[in-house]
Amino acid sequence: MSPQGPRPGGRSARVQAAVHGAVLALQAERPRHEITVPLVAARAGVTPSTVYRRWGDLTELLADVAAARLRPDAAPADTGSLRGDLVAYAEQYLEEMSSPAGREVLRDLVAGAAPALPAGRCDAYVRGQLEAITARERARGGAPPPVGEIVERVMAPITYTILFVATALALADAARLVDALLAPRAAPVSPG
Repeated sequence: MSPQGPRPGGRSARVQAAVHGAVLALQAERPRHEITVPLVAARAGVTPSTVYRRWGDLTELLADVAAARLRPDAAPADTGSLRGDLVAYAEQYLEEMSSPAGREVLRDLVAGAAPALPAGRCDAYVRGQLEAITARERARGGAPPPVGEIVERVMAPITYTILFVATALALADAARLVDALLAPRAAPVSPG
């Protein structure tokens, strides 16, 4: 291994791919409480010490696999308008993350002891998609809200509700959150 880290496509990448594949296969076959590091290692064809050395424990491994599952595989939809793009993205996120598999991914991320690692990557993925949407809007001549505000006012409420609220959001709720974000704001009233 070089001082810069593992070589892309080298042994490290092969081990990661094998271990991630093993976790995904095991998650499809059995309940989470039956998944162990030795079981993952055996399925991946590596030793348990390899898994512990790289991920520390099962919780961190599951968080890493969850983060990898959230990596976007395409640019966000281009509907021709900022509202349309944000609604399409928020609805897709809501639909995917409120599924049983999506909830499991979010819970694995939250359970990770080092949230700055896998969870930070997921935040970067979401912000990257939102950056693409807002850059597209600027190219159309619009003035989109900052990405941080979109995260706080649209994505965070969706994620919080998926994780902690018994009543699920409907797709219309994603559009409602976007509409509230984009609603014209009243000018502050100056004391007279």
